[in-house]
Amino acid sequence: MLFFRLLLEERGIKSAEEFLPPYRVAAGRLGLDAEPAPKTFEGWFYDGRRPQRPFRPILIEMLGYSLDDLWTDVPAGTTPAFVPLVGTSPIAPHVDPGVDMSEMKRSGAMAVRRARNYVLQTDRDRLGDNTLPLLHDQMARLVTEYPRVPLSSIWDDLLDAQDQVIHNLETGKHRPSQLSDLNFMAGVLAFLVAKGFNDMEDREQARTMSLLAGAFAKDAEHPGLMALVNGLQSLIEYWADRPGDALFYAQKGAALASNLNGTVGLWLFGLQARAAAVLGDAETVRAVNLKALDRRANVAPDDLDELGGLLTYSAVKQSYYSVEAEALLGHASAGLTAQAEQAVQGFRSPEDPNWAFGDLAGAQCNQALILLNAGEVDGAAQAIRPVLDLPSSFRNGGIVVSAQRVRQALMTSPARTAVTARTLREEIAVYAPRRAALPAGSQR
Repeated sequence: MLFFRLLLEERGIKSAEEFLPPYRVAAGRLGLDAEPAPKTFEGWFYDGRRPQRPFRPILIEMLGYSLDDLWTDVPAGTTPAFVPLVGTSPIAPHVDPGVDMSEMKRSGAMAVRRARNYVLQTDRDRLGDNTLPLLHDQMARLVTEYPRVPLSSIWDDLLDAQDQVIHNLETGKHRPSQLSDLNFMAGVLAFLVAKGFNDMEDREQARTMSLLAGAFAKDAEHPGLMALVNGLQSLIEYWADRPGDALFYAQKGAALASNLNGTVGLWLFGLQARAAAVLGDAETVRAVNLKALDRRANVAPDDLDELGGLLTYSAVKQSYYSVEAEALLGHASAGLTAQAEQAVQGFRSPEDPNWAFGDLAGAQCNQALILLNAGEVDGAAQAIRPVLDLPSSFRNGGIVVSAQRVRQALMTSPARTAVTARTLREEIAVYAPRRAALPAGSQR
């Protein structure tokens, strides 16, 4: 029996009449209108026919599992160990509360104003011993969760944590020895809020909050955090298609991090390589990637690395950035293909502390680009398929841009007239978030 049929039968769904109401709800969340005829549903349910592409994202959204899992045969009387996709399905567990994006931007803008007011008008003075550990634990949880869950599920907590830290700075009830810790936490939380705005494609608020994050980092006298904020500013400009500015901020941060032993300096090398690749500067790409490889051997994790999540730069992420730079330059080779596959495999397990759904999707798009550069259209279509099947609540701005890069490459590929290439171009052309809430993802 197909897992698809097993899931439906467990929920008392055995006919098209019972199936269509929850299916329509899922389609509505995605803004899609592809609805199967009763005979089509019966072909899926009884004959095991695989759905055509227009229906796939809706089924994934509805049931909370990938299409490959849904169309897997399972022995009668058994329950497979498939991992449900987070943030999907009204009839499967999920954590996405469906916050309206305009409301997220409105509440986030209030946080920007509050942070700005503090930076412009500070008043410092004393604070209880229990508050700092509680605030630190809350900050650490958000750093860890950000790349692993939809942004909507932590956005309110993130803004609340930032508000609490700034409130404690404003009241002036802290001791001088506590001031640095409070500014450090304010800087990290402002970094996350700025990243959130960037994932919501609100570049102006992202830029403003990144400046405030930099102000907090400077007050904390923390060079690593200051360099990290420069990295975020580079990231914002990279996804805003301003590679010159992205390269400037990455180089500025790299200079700050030149004497640091944590991984933030490696991230800044990776950001330089990606920005230089968009500019077509292959020499800079090679130079900074070689520096990053040399420096990786001498890394000593610092306090940012210990927090993990967005604040550390793993070896697999370094490989993923390196592959992306080469893919953007149009390069292809057997070694690069193997490295692209290795990067994808490195992000496969959600149990891995370095896992982030945005990085996995980015690595899969890079793999597709490398294969297209080598003229392997069918391989590219297979590589990007999991990205196109992602539930809508997981499609952040970086993922959509990465998918559109594959479409652009398809338009110039020698095999662009092939049926597979044409079909894939058409599918990616309409690939968009179409969601009420955006995901976080990672340092994409």
